[in-house]
Amino acid sequence: MHKKRLFSQIAVASVAALILAGCSSSNEAATNSGVPDVPMMEKLGDGEGQVNLVAWAGYVENGSTDKNVDWVTGFEKETGCKVNVKIGSTSDDMVALMKTGEYDVVSASGDASLRLIYGGDVAPVNTDLIPNYADIFSNLKLQQWNSVDGVSYGVPHGRGANLLAYNTDVVKPAPTSWASVFDANSPYKGKITAYDSPIYIADAALYLMNTQPDLGIKYPYALDQKQFDAAIEVLKAQKPLIGEYWGDYLKHVASLKSGGTVLGTTWQVNINLAKSEGVKVEGIKPAEGSTGWSDTWMISSKAKNPNCAYMWMNHIASPAANAGVAEWFGEAPSNAKSCDLTADKNHCATFHAADDAYWENVYYWNTPTETCLDGRTDVKCLPYAEWVKAWSSLRNS
Repeated sequence: MHKKRLFSQIAVASVAALILAGCSSSNEAATNSGVPDVPMMEKLGDGEGQVNLVAWAGYVENGSTDKNVDWVTGFEKETGCKVNVKIGSTSDDMVALMKTGEYDVVSASGDASLRLIYGGDVAPVNTDLIPNYADIFSNLKLQQWNSVDGVSYGVPHGRGANLLAYNTDVVKPAPTSWASVFDANSPYKGKITAYDSPIYIADAALYLMNTQPDLGIKYPYALDQKQFDAAIEVLKAQKPLIGEYWGDYLKHVASLKSGGTVLGTTWQVNINLAKSEGVKVEGIKPAEGSTGWSDTWMISSKAKNPNCAYMWMNHIASPAANAGVAEWFGEAPSNAKSCDLTADKNHCATFHAADDAYWENVYYWNTPTETCLDGRTDVKCLPYAEWVKAWSSLRNS
């Protein structure tokens, strides 16, 4: 089924509030969709003097990493809101941090956003208070992972594919398929890497979509028991090949640099940093497609600094800031006007910012639920809690 048509047919069932793993209880009344009734901010007031963020590495740069990379200092001077950032290494980490109530805003990927929404940990976003929202690419707004029943729960940040990295001096011929990281006879055994998260199960499911079509997998985040078990078996068979499961991007870059890793899953930012340190490495989206991310800035339902939080969400979605993040991190920007402001005028073409066809076989991270996200109603799918259990068992075996 065409991916966009598939998404348009899916409605998140009210039972999702009960089956999403990691959802906190809420004393608020629930809406008909099962989402806790968290109030939306009505008007913007004066800033509180600071904003506390949970973000992916590379999303909040103040010049300390590279003096030429800074979209924080200007914001602080303009608004009086000091930016404090906690780097989240994984989506699970981000969900846990947001549940503490100590943070105002999070850059949530799709495997975290629904958990935060149904857990009552984030609030609906009043996009009228975010002028730059108007310029966000329309196909990133009101998607399955950042909205419920037509209500927005965040500001789209950017998007990218999880890439296959390979050392060009070592891995020959150059890989073209994810099969290279699942080949039991791989000559690179012990130097293959994989992303350390339960959501990586979807990468195995994507591989099976292409190699075992009889399993009937249509969407890698909607797996019934048979499909799920098959994906786990792929990962069990892969485990002896793995030299490193990475969550910390800097450790992964160090491994690429040392030669401890020569092949495996990566982000473009890892490639960029490794290349800047002289590593002969490239990253590709394999022929069968890939998993990926479409991240969303979301505001805590318990935000102590909501005005500064809204100011930050508008700023980070502005053409200049969004262009800066997209270019530094290595992703497609979410603001269509950003494409005119990147230092590399080919950036948006390189990262397919406006190329809808490119994204047709990129399966953005999503939160698996018992109600199958591919529209099936005759079976139950494995919810994220089961993905967590299976991944923990695999990693600890």
